[in-house]
Amino acid sequence: MPRDNASDRTLSRRRLLASGAALSTSTLLAGCAGGGGGGGGGSDLPDQELYFGQVKGPLDMDPIVINDVPSAQIAGQVYDGLYEYDSGVGIVPKIAAEEPTIERDGTRYVIPLREDAEFQNGDPVTADDVVHTLLAPAEEETENAAEVDMIDTAEAVDETTVQVDLAFPYGAFETTLVRSVVNKSVRTDDREAYNTDPVGSGPYELVEWEPENFATLERWDGYWDDSNGLPNVATIEFDPIEEQTTRVTELETGNLDIIETIPPQLYETVENNENATIDEEPGVGYFYLAFNCGDGPTTDPVVREAVDYSFSMDQAVENFVEPAGVRQISPYPRTMAEEWDFPLDEWGDVQHDRDLETAEQLFEEAGVAMDYEWRIIVPPDDMREQIGVSIGDGLQNVGFENVEVQRLDWGTFTEAYQSDDGPSSEDEFNMYTLGWSGSPDPDAFAYHLLSQEVEGVTNGTFHDYDEASDMILEARESADREERRQLYIDATTELLEGRVHLPAYNLNNSYGIHERVSDFSAHAISSEIQIFTGHNNVAVE
Repeated sequence: MPRDNASDRTLSRRRLLASGAALSTSTLLAGCAGGGGGGGGGSDLPDQELYFGQVKGPLDMDPIVINDVPSAQIAGQVYDGLYEYDSGVGIVPKIAAEEPTIERDGTRYVIPLREDAEFQNGDPVTADDVVHTLLAPAEEETENAAEVDMIDTAEAVDETTVQVDLAFPYGAFETTLVRSVVNKSVRTDDREAYNTDPVGSGPYELVEWEPENFATLERWDGYWDDSNGLPNVATIEFDPIEEQTTRVTELETGNLDIIETIPPQLYETVENNENATIDEEPGVGYFYLAFNCGDGPTTDPVVREAVDYSFSMDQAVENFVEPAGVRQISPYPRTMAEEWDFPLDEWGDVQHDRDLETAEQLFEEAGVAMDYEWRIIVPPDDMREQIGVSIGDGLQNVGFENVEVQRLDWGTFTEAYQSDDGPSSEDEFNMYTLGWSGSPDPDAFAYHLLSQEVEGVTNGTFHDYDEASDMILEARESADREERRQLYIDATTELLEGRVHLPAYNLNNSYGIHERVSDFSAHAISSEIQIFTGHNNVAVE
C-alpha cells in the first residue's frame, strides 16, 4: 500500500493534538551537539518516519526520575542500558561487556563495561556514569529509590569496571541492572536541565518534545554500536491519544503507523482492518482493587469479604476487559506464577463469586449501616473505571443507598491513595482500582505493592499484616530461590485471604500495526518499545 504523504499526516496529527485537553505550552528543544551529529544526516541511510500513538504523553526524560511507562518508552530509544531485555524477558549485556561476576555469596557484583560505548555529546561511557546511575535514585530520594535500595556501595574499580556490593543477597538483582545509563557530568551539572535536554548513548536523539504531549526523535547517525548497522527509521514521532476510539481511527486512516493498547470493544474493528494487524504479548503486569485498610469500615476483613461477595470479578473482567486482557487471580502474572510454581488453584479459590445474601449478612455482622457513604476512586482509564462501577453496582444491589464511583485525573488520584503521613482518610476513599507494571521477578510485585516497607510511595492500603510484610522483606533479602518461593506463597496467601487486594486482571501488551511497518512486535514489558535492537530493526515502507 502506498505510504500517505508525511506532511499531510503531520498536519492531521497536530490538529488532533490541538483539539485535546490543555497541555504544557512550552516546547522544549533538546540539544543535538552529539559526537555523531544530529539524526537523519547520512545520505546513504533510509529516511523513514514512524508515527507512534501512545496512550499518554511523557512526563520526564531523565531515567533517574522516570516513573511512568510513556516516558520510559521514549527514553528507551535515547539511552542504552547497562543490560537490556531481549525479545522476551531474558537479560543481555549492552553497555556491559558480559554477564557480571558474582562473589561473596551473592552480595558482590563485578561488571565489566565495553570500551567503545559513547554518549551523544562525544563523552565516553565510564564506570563513574554507571555508578551514578545505580546510586542516584536512592541518594536523591526519588520514587525509584526502592529499586536500588539494596545497594550498599558501588564504585569504579577503573574506567571500565564497576563493583557493586549489596546490603543483602538480593535474588532479583539481575533485573535491577536493566537500567538506562545517564551521563554523570552533564546530569550533575544541572539535573533539571538534564530532564528536559538529555544526553544518552542510544540510537536516537531527542530533538523536540512537550511534557504530556508529543516527542520527536531523530536517528543518531554517529551511534557507537553499529555492529548491526543503524536504524532504518530516521525519525520517530510519539503522540499521546488518550481517547481510544480516536487512536484506532488514526491507525485506520493511516495517520499513525503503530498504536498501543487496543481497547476490548475495538479489537474486532482492528482485526477486520485489511491494512493493519494486532500483535500482543501477555504483559508483566497486575490490575487490582485495593482497600483502605487504615481508616473506615474497610479496615475490617469481614467488610472486605462482604464487598467480595457483592459482585463477580469474573463477570466484570469478561464484560469489560476481555479480549484485551485475562482474569488474574494473584498479584503475579500467570507466566511468572507458573514459572515459580505458585499455588494458583488454591489462590483461585480465595475470591468469592456474587452472593448478595451472604454479602448483606456480613455487612450486618460488621455493623455497617445501609446509609453509609461509600467512595470508590478510579484513575482515568475505562477498564479500571468499569471494575469500580461493577463494585459500586454490587453495593447498591446489597442495599446501600450512597455509593460514589469517582473518576479522577492521575494527579488527584495519586494524591488521594498515597500518603506520606500514614493511612488516607475514609473520606478520601474506601477502595481504589490500580495497576502495576514490573520486572519479571515476584519481588517487583510483592515488595512494592504488598509490603509496608514502602508505604506512602507505591502502597495505599496500609494493612496491618506485619508477619506477611516481614516475610516479603525476608524474601527480598534472600538469594535462595526455594526459600523465596515459600515465603512469597505464605505471605501472599495470608494477604489474599485477608483481602488487602482483590486481584482483577492482566492486560496483554497489544499494538495495532499498519501493514507498511515491518519487524515490530509486542514485548512482555510494557515500557519496552523495541525499534532497533540486536534482534530487530523496524522499517516503514
